[in-house]
Amino acid sequence: MDLTSPQTIRYIKNKYGFNMSKGLGQNFLCDPGVLDEIVAAAELNKDCGALEIGPGFGVLTSALAKNAKKALAIEIDARLLPVLDETLEEFENVKIINDDVLKVDLPKLIEENFSDCTDVSIAANLPYYITTPILTRLLEDKNLHVKNIVVMVQKEVAQRICAGPKTKNYSSLSILVSYYCVPEMVTIVPASSFMPPPKVDSAVVKLSMREKPPVSPISEKAFFKTVHAAFGQRRKTLVNALCGSGIYTIPKEEIKKVVLSLGFGENARGEELSLEQFCALSDALCDKIR
Repeated sequence: MDLTSPQTIRYIKNKYGFNMSKGLGQNFLCDPGVLDEIVAAAELNKDCGALEIGPGFGVLTSALAKNAKKALAIEIDARLLPVLDETLEEFENVKIINDDVLKVDLPKLIEENFSDCTDVSIAANLPYYITTPILTRLLEDKNLHVKNIVVMVQKEVAQRICAGPKTKNYSSLSILVSYYCVPEMVTIVPASSFMPPPKVDSAVVKLSMREKPPVSPISEKAFFKTVHAAFGQRRKTLVNALCGSGIYTIPKEEIKKVVLSLGFGENARGEELSLEQFCALSDALCDKIR
């Protein structure tokens, strides 16, 4: 069964009376070349485990199962369980769990299912509407020990993930990702590669997990609060954005003094600061955050 074939997708839809859910962002991949790129980016081998988020009809799941020792997929839509039973019936190394990835205990799940694997990679075609919450969950969980995360996301989000300072796409998401991993744009995926086609193009991004962050802020909580404050009002200068955030206990003039003392100009903006500069800023302000 060629799960990337539009004919197969239509056959499955008709057989199971399955209607795509816009609310769950269901668009199924019908480009086998993209599958190859995802599998290659995940660096799988027969000693590795592969954890997939949102298997859909099982097109990526089958590719992961062929290249990994084990594949575990988390699917929130119970309607897809009988479909997956059929499309993945040839694979004895696949397990499907009907759950919400934002609620399930991922470290426990990995420990229970991949204890005999040397490494674990996460792969996913993430729904656009929930990309950031899922990525944030995966990156901030310090008990989640995986080698890399390979995700297909909206092209615009991929550009933000991989953006550096002083670029239009640089954002708090860019900082979050670069703090925990090294991002890499793998490939652009046109809307025509999906059924039904979404309104925008997608991109595959590889996130190679760091052993430790490249900076060591006094307080991670203060660091990320400062980052979000700086990007919360992009049109404003750094000083005004920090003041407007309402998270600091000192007046504008005091915040301005701190910003200037670190060598930033009075008209500097958040998108100009590197990871290291944000660390210095948050350290200087960490005892002044509510």
